[in-house]
Amino acid sequence: MKTRVLSGLIMLPLLIILYLGGYVLFGACLIIGIMGVKEFFNGFKAIDIKPNFAVACISAVGLYAVNFFTDGQKEWYMLWFFGIVLLSLLYLFNIEHRKLEDAMATVTGIFYVVFFSFHVTLVDQTDYALMVWLIVITAFGTDIMAYFSGYLLGRHKLCPKISPKKTVEGCIGGILGSVILSGLFGYFFMPEVIIHCIIIGVLGGIVSQFGDLTASIFKRKMGIKDYGNLIPGHGGILDRFDSVLFTGPMVYYYIVLVMEYLL
Repeated sequence: MKTRVLSGLIMLPLLIILYLGGYVLFGACLIIGIMGVKEFFNGFKAIDIKPNFAVACISAVGLYAVNFFTDGQKEWYMLWFFGIVLLSLLYLFNIEHRKLEDAMATVTGIFYVVFFSFHVTLVDQTDYALMVWLIVITAFGTDIMAYFSGYLLGRHKLCPKISPKKTVEGCIGGILGSVILSGLFGYFFMPEVIIHCIIIGVLGGIVSQFGDLTASIFKRKMGIKDYGNLIPGHGGILDRFDSVLFTGPMVYYYIVLVMEYLL
């Protein structure tokens, strides 16, 4: 219980950052992205794969610089994509000391952690910036409700070879929890788009669990239990935000491809 309380106190500043939004959230996402990719790369080192953290840092700073200085022009983003792949491949030029897996892990970490988490900032920059809360609500709400539903009702294993403790009942309970919490958020804070909030709740309840399972697959392949020990009871940054890496892009693309088209 003490561990859970301490974890909650550590997470409180993140909620404050989310509330402040703007440049504060922008900077926090950059820092979390760099810290997260560092943990991810450390996991690879456990299986003798050595991604390049310097390339990841350059890529993270470059991505946020493109957003800050270019007003998000797609040509600059395409240049960023080209640049990170090029740098990762140049890393192989030290051919006697580098393996193909080193470059592949570098690119994977940049896209999976840095680029996916970057979408939290992108949501904050849309006309529906308040929906940045749905990223957290669907990710954490699903996780909490899935835990309790699985604990109380769980009978049938969901993916025993990936995450033995997860159950079908927990999965369904997590989705329902996400829908209810997202609907309540829409009712009180965005009643004009409450239907979209509910739809995001459904999608988020599904996608967040994909994010959680994906992180579990990586950890199993790496042979580690947690990515780190920064947050008591939850491991590292990635252990806490693995679902957010999937719900962030989902909310953003729903806004720009569905809401901004229909409304």
